[in-house]
Amino acid sequence: MFSNEEKPVYYECLMQDKALAQLLHFVTPYQMQLRPNICLRLCASIMSQQLSTRVADVIFQRFLALYGGAEPTAKQIRDTPFEQLRGVGLSNAKANYVRNVAAYMIEHGVTDEMLLSMSNDEIISFLTPIKGVGRWTVEMLLMFTLGREDVFAIDDLGIQQAMAHLYGIDLADKKQSRAQMLQLSARWSPYRTYACFFLWKYKDAGLPPTVVK
Repeated sequence: MFSNEEKPVYYECLMQDKALAQLLHFVTPYQMQLRPNICLRLCASIMSQQLSTRVADVIFQRFLALYGGAEPTAKQIRDTPFEQLRGVGLSNAKANYVRNVAAYMIEHGVTDEMLLSMSNDEIISFLTPIKGVGRWTVEMLLMFTLGREDVFAIDDLGIQQAMAHLYGIDLADKKQSRAQMLQLSARWSPYRTYACFFLWKYKDAGLPPTVVK
């Protein structure tokens, strides 16, 4: 349990959900942070699609090695030969998507400051026209690069599985389960990013039994 001095900003809000409150007792609190070089972070998010964290990390480190271990600029990424990108373990599609991101950033003169000034919805609308960049990819960017506190990644499989187990939701009925998850997540606003973090950790822990359904 946290002392009054230690309680994170999201604590009182998330504790109102009795099922989710249980997770706060055994999961390490998440520290939100801003990370620079948003173009690179978006590329990294694409690289991690449908991969385990371990495999994604290996590929990302190989990618950085192409630039001597330093973080590349959008121009460096755009100008990297396709076969070099394939050589680090990216599929044909992901290699193209990564270059698409870099080219889009250059074409639109995108800077970190420009994206930081936008709302979540504005960023999603601005970046999803890039081929290979879907809503989930941008949501991961919002959470883990831009430090946005109120993002609910409803299309994330891990989130869906954790909520299904924790709240007894039947994922077979996609329309109904989606409505249920959105309704539940409304309780967590404006701290839905933190709730997602706890749900991911709960899933990673093997979905242990809970006291409250």
